[in-house]
Amino acid sequence: MHSFPPIVDHDAHTLILGSMPGVASLAANQYYAHPRNSFWPIMGDLFGAVPSVPYHERAAALRRHGIAVWDVLKLCTRHGSLDSAIEESSIVVNDVESMMQEHPSIDRIFFNGAKAESSFLRYVAPTTQSATCVRLPSTSPAHASMSYERKLDAWKAVADRG
Repeated sequence: MHSFPPIVDHDAHTLILGSMPGVASLAANQYYAHPRNSFWPIMGDLFGAVPSVPYHERAAALRRHGIAVWDVLKLCTRHGSLDSAIEESSIVVNDVESMMQEHPSIDRIFFNGAKAESSFLRYVAPTTQSATCVRLPSTSPAHASMSYERKLDAWKAVADRG
């Protein structure tokens, strides 16, 4: 599996890192395309990037708000969409260090779930520690034990620049 290029603009200040796009996202060629993934509903509540508008408009709304989206993993072998099915020996990471150098205004990294955080800490963090890093609850439908309201409450940290 191969990840997508980042959603990013020159004045991005916040980077949201997932692990690797799932099957539905890969098929649609869009981040967080699974209809039960709560990423776009949350981005809609926070930044107006509602799921009902076309993908390119949602991505543009995030860029206008200084939000970048990417994945820690560039390539991996995985059967299905679950992060637990990623074969560790197959992992190739995205060049997050170069992203941070090209966008020095990024001062915060939020991880969309535990796998994104653990992969970052294992494979990327030794080369870049210039940003505040925070793990957020996964927006994946596999993380259904947490209500949408609780996820949204945690994800409000992305919109809080105070």
